[in-house]
Amino acid sequence: MSETRLIVGLGNPGKEYQWTRHNLGFLVVRHLADVLKTKFALSSFTNGLTAECRDGENTVILLMPLTYMNNSGTAVKQAVHTREISLENILILCDDFNLPYAQMRLRPKGSAGGQNGLKSIVEYLQTSEFSRLRLGIGYPGHQEDPVDYVLGEFTRTEKKQLDEYVDEAANCCLAWLRDGIKDAMDKFNRRK
Repeated sequence: MSETRLIVGLGNPGKEYQWTRHNLGFLVVRHLADVLKTKFALSSFTNGLTAECRDGENTVILLMPLTYMNNSGTAVKQAVHTREISLENILILCDDFNLPYAQMRLRPKGSAGGQNGLKSIVEYLQTSEFSRLRLGIGYPGHQEDPVDYVLGEFTRTEKKQLDEYVDEAANCCLAWLRDGIKDAMDKFNRRK
């Protein structure tokens, strides 16, 4: 049976945020659009950029909210309600400084864990029963303000690994789409 799947990359709009750690979700979903041979455009049904395509039997909608990270829930709720997407068909991609850089953790549900984009989505959907792929950006330590850290650009060392990391995260999304969350978790939730 054909279903609509929604994959949301979280980040902040604007060139000044493009290469910041907080925009890792945007970077992955943009790469995923390239892999699926689809293009982003201003959405007609939510406050964001969307790209839509078929993958096998399913319709896939990729979303980059234009609401800024802390209000991501408004765009996600609009998309979910307008396109009648069930919770098990939603995957949210977000940065996480509680995970080492380039480590990923896919989960079928869970708390926001201090991630403001996830917090907003939980608030607007009134549930945490949706899949999320947390993308490790490393811990800033006690020397740096966490806000400055997530809004900071990747280091030269991180940039060297970034293409490979983004590609692996996109492959995790494809595994979630095609093989289901359990198989994707088994394959991608490993420590570096």
